[in-house]
Amino acid sequence: VEPRDRKAVVEALIKAVADSYTLYAKTLGVHWNVQGPNFFGLHKLTDAQYKELHEAADALAERIRALGQLAPSGFDTFKKLSVVKNDEPHGDTDAMIAELVADNEAVAKRMSEFAELADDHGDFFTHDMLVARIGVHEENAWMLRSSLG
Repeated sequence: VEPRDRKAVVEALIKAVADSYTLYAKTLGVHWNVQGPNFFGLHKLTDAQYKELHEAADALAERIRALGQLAPSGFDTFKKLSVVKNDEPHGDTDAMIAELVADNEAVAKRMSEFAELADDHGDFFTHDMLVARIGVHEENAWMLRSSLG
């Protein structure tokens, strides 16, 4: 990647970290607060998802560092840059799961935009990382949606 191309890719990756970390925190909150007859299954599903999101945020942040920039940190930064909203207290289980479905779909859409940008700038490694994220978020949305019946 040419230095002139790195800035746009890094800006996209910073938003990808913000999305991943905010969705991680929100999924963890759902994990803690699910209830009802499907508690065990949802508790296990959200456990796997928040752990994967934590690893993804770390990998994306490390890619930013590999491109020579500082990775974002801080809840205010994440809140400002993410499409995921995690401000309100969690509601009933179905509402929380429906929010996570919508959030995963929104993040998958953004990752697609970021992957195209990385490809346009010749950063194929970042492109491939982001394409992999699309699949994870689409699968997360499907699994969560399926739990709603």
